[in-house]
Amino acid sequence: MPEPPPSKRRTRATQAVAGQAVELTSTTVPYAELHCRTNYSFLEGASHADELAARAVALGLKAISVTDRNSLAGVVRAHVAAKEAGLKLLIGAEIVPDDGPSVVLLATDRPAYGRLSRLITVGRRRAPKGECRLNIADILEHAEGLLCCVPLSEESRYRFERRYVPGMKTDVAATHLQSLKDGFSGRCYGLAELHCGPNDRDNLQRWRSICSQFKIPIVAANDVHYHESRRRALHDVVTAIRHAASLSSLGHELFPNGERHLKSGAQLLSLFAGDPSIIARSVEVAERCTFSLDELQYEYPEELVPQDVTSIQHLTNLTKRGAKLRYPDGVPTKVYDLIKHELTLIEELHYEAYFLTVYDLVRFARERKILCQGRGSAANSAVCYCLGVTSVDPSRIDVLFERFISRERNEAPDIDIDFEHERREEVLQYLFERYGRERAGMTGAVITYRPRSAIRDIARALALSNDRIEKLADQMEHVNHAEQFPERMREGGIDPNSLLGRRMLELLNSLLTFPRHLSQHSGGMVMSRGLLSELVPIENAAMAGRTVIQWDKDDLDALGLLKVDCLSLGMLSCIRRAFDLVQKHHGRTLTLANVPSEDPAVYDMISAADTIGVFQIESRAQMSMLPRLKPHCFYDLVIEVAIVRPGPIQGDMVHPYLRRRAGEEPVDYPSAAVRAVLHKTLGVPIFQEQAMRLAIVAAGFTPGEADQLRRAMGAWRKTGVIAKFHEKLVNGMKDRGYDSEFAERLFKQISGFGEYGFPESHAASFALLVYVSAWLKRYHPAVFVAALINSQPMGFYAPAQLVRDAKEHGVVILPADISHSDWDCTLERIEGDPVSGRWRHDDERYALRLGFRLLRGFSEEHGRHLETVRQRGGKFLSFEEFAQRTQFNRGTLQLLSRADAFASLKIERREAYWKSLPAREQLPLFDTFEAAAANDPVPELPEMSAQDQVVEDYSSAGLTLRSHPVSFLREQLLQLRAVTAEELAELTPDRRVKVAGLVLMRQRPSTANGITFVTLEDETGVVNLVVFPSVWQHFRQTARFATVMMATGRLQREGDVVHVVCERLDDVSEMLEQIDPKTRNFR
Repeated sequence: MPEPPPSKRRTRATQAVAGQAVELTSTTVPYAELHCRTNYSFLEGASHADELAARAVALGLKAISVTDRNSLAGVVRAHVAAKEAGLKLLIGAEIVPDDGPSVVLLATDRPAYGRLSRLITVGRRRAPKGECRLNIADILEHAEGLLCCVPLSEESRYRFERRYVPGMKTDVAATHLQSLKDGFSGRCYGLAELHCGPNDRDNLQRWRSICSQFKIPIVAANDVHYHESRRRALHDVVTAIRHAASLSSLGHELFPNGERHLKSGAQLLSLFAGDPSIIARSVEVAERCTFSLDELQYEYPEELVPQDVTSIQHLTNLTKRGAKLRYPDGVPTKVYDLIKHELTLIEELHYEAYFLTVYDLVRFARERKILCQGRGSAANSAVCYCLGVTSVDPSRIDVLFERFISRERNEAPDIDIDFEHERREEVLQYLFERYGRERAGMTGAVITYRPRSAIRDIARALALSNDRIEKLADQMEHVNHAEQFPERMREGGIDPNSLLGRRMLELLNSLLTFPRHLSQHSGGMVMSRGLLSELVPIENAAMAGRTVIQWDKDDLDALGLLKVDCLSLGMLSCIRRAFDLVQKHHGRTLTLANVPSEDPAVYDMISAADTIGVFQIESRAQMSMLPRLKPHCFYDLVIEVAIVRPGPIQGDMVHPYLRRRAGEEPVDYPSAAVRAVLHKTLGVPIFQEQAMRLAIVAAGFTPGEADQLRRAMGAWRKTGVIAKFHEKLVNGMKDRGYDSEFAERLFKQISGFGEYGFPESHAASFALLVYVSAWLKRYHPAVFVAALINSQPMGFYAPAQLVRDAKEHGVVILPADISHSDWDCTLERIEGDPVSGRWRHDDERYALRLGFRLLRGFSEEHGRHLETVRQRGGKFLSFEEFAQRTQFNRGTLQLLSRADAFASLKIERREAYWKSLPAREQLPLFDTFEAAAANDPVPELPEMSAQDQVVEDYSSAGLTLRSHPVSFLREQLLQLRAVTAEELAELTPDRRVKVAGLVLMRQRPSTANGITFVTLEDETGVVNLVVFPSVWQHFRQTARFATVMMATGRLQREGDVVHVVCERLDDVSEMLEQIDPKTRNFR
């Protein structure tokens, strides 16, 4: 499936026509294109909106329309591009009813736009995802204020629907034309579209006659599918992709020529027999359309306010009540002043209804005992903290409310709320129920082409063989730059200099970033006071019970529309489960707010990088940083979360900060004002808020201008943005007495943030979860690993590594068993002396019992059923009794047998498997079967070897509690001079070593310049590999796909961190060919 790219908006309109010559006659013929698709007519249009806008300007067009098929998905991008190009844009859509001809509907004003949006919503809501079901009656019902332009030939539609036959009659039916004329009184036109065909003159004469007969004005258009003729090749390819066919197999589905591109009025005049009136009428139609998307006004829901109380009064009351709960000993002066300032600004900007909407959402979650926490810029709000939306005390961080809301920018605030990932759907459905499907919808997400998906679809369209397609697609994995395409194609078996290779490269570069289809955002919800369906069309999502709007988050940002991100976070599910287990087994009630803070033992564990499973700091990069940074307080965690990010790394902030923290570099400040901003980060700007504050105190920016700077951080490559802010920032600092070197260095650091700069408020919200999860790991390791496994999939580590880590911390692990296990992992009290671990902890009297959720192929339904049967009838006494009581079929019994789940009944794996072989579902009377089974002795079966047992463990559960698989290879590995992970710690650095193990994970951070980090595991521990791009490429097949790997390279040590810089990689998976460690790649 194509993946969403890092950035989907194209705004460089002026570059789309660079180098193109436009030949016009000496007198330009006024013309407006009324029928134009963008590539948001998915896999039909073959040009971006900015390309169309730029080309229209170059051609001298008076206006251009956007009329995508049954959709308004692309209008915001077109709106932005047209504004930048200084071009008038007509907003419309081509509506395709089931019982009549296609019609192009154009919105003349705001009410007409609302009816068009509602019409599309009606059709989309009737149909499955991606389809639209409308009829002529629906169109006429929503006709008021809309212009109806009827293409007089339906050739394009017939080709689209694969029913075009040469010579067939394609003219629109007279009856339909009459009904549309009657329904759109004075607002109906006939679109004459000629494309240099053999019958153009006859067609035009016939269409004129038809329009004259029905007294409908005839107007020229060109049924535009792309901005210039050379895009025809790409249009043919996307047509093939849409039909899931090769180009060679298509016939009349393809247009016969490349004439459906934007043309000037002069070019069209030659097609229309020199009749300028038919061309000029297009401008008359355009002048009737005065609507702009700038007119859209968003109104927040208001039903949450009690009678006789205003919205701001209700919000103020809730905030005061929450402040008393948050600060029982009195609200600190700093927080009181923040609340007062925020409420004033909220009232001034009319955002009180928005805050009440978010408060209601969090209130619902807490009433349902769904753990949640607000984060992002909302954590800069003291009001959000008092409302319970966020969990970080604003007195603990330097909040900057203008990072969240400011007078200078006319756009809605943005609040992100994380919910337990398994219960987030309850919250979404609450919103749908409260506001209705016409007033609430999920934000769309546009799935666009990346290199791998693009090359795969292009290769299919060009009829390459399946094996060749997959080889090419594999080579395009993790390709980030177009310069890499030729070499990757060569490695995939295509000469980039051949005719086929050149063609594929051109198509690949054109198709990249093209939208393929509309999906749904991970959790963005839009709610409105009035009908949301009159703001943007709403359609059904693929998932039952969800509806989604046709705009994505970038569209909403461009128009300043409200979105609440209801996101899912696996760690919240884990923490809630852990809190429940602590309550059940220790009688202690924990919340995010009352977990004991600033515990030195927790920080000691974190500083030692003992953080497997801990939120945000379990990755290789984070674990390498922890021993160097050595966090010892909450704010250190805030820095840790933010510093291992592309922004600080690219801005050269990490090493200066570490040197200063270690006392290796002096900390100096050019002024007291700068010191006040940077003293907590030792003079190095790490957070977005610091960049904003520096712009204010050192360069004279207003808070609103500083926020514009923050937003511009994500667009440094956009023409003109760098120059604008560079000049203002550097000159502003010089004017205030700062030297040029400091100003330029600061600008470089700020610009390094790019779109990856991490806000302090966001880092603080995450740091709280870091601390809570670390505290649970430190004091309740059995609880923590049970909660982690029960919340899978999440995190970097598979259950096998989580279980191994728990054992190293003194947790007793018990296998899944039919007599003891539930679906989830549970805790069982144990007697005797506790097992020694790395330190004493509160779970020493409890063992972790693995749950049936770990058994591959065993369903939750079966697991819950087994629990119920055992609870009602007591423990199982024999295999036959178990089979009788549960009535599991043969396949399920075999699965449990292979997992050794009958061990408590003293039944070995092979014996249980033998007993499971008869097909019990064929015998309705189990008591007769039990009697027969008792008289059917089990034959003497060969005993399984220790290695066979481990193989079966991995096959059935993905982990083993027996010997590590690599231990069985140790003799062979010793002969190959491979050392263990444990031995690495004792070896001198810079020596050549050889190591081997199961591949646990592969990671390639965006900041690592193509370096891949691979983690191996053997029977003694883990080995960290560093694989440079050249080595990865040379041993790519092994590096990418091996499950057991041998690596040769140089040992390096930095402090307590040991890794091997690889020179050679060997795939030794055949040594353990039946072991599948379920490697977690590129998370």
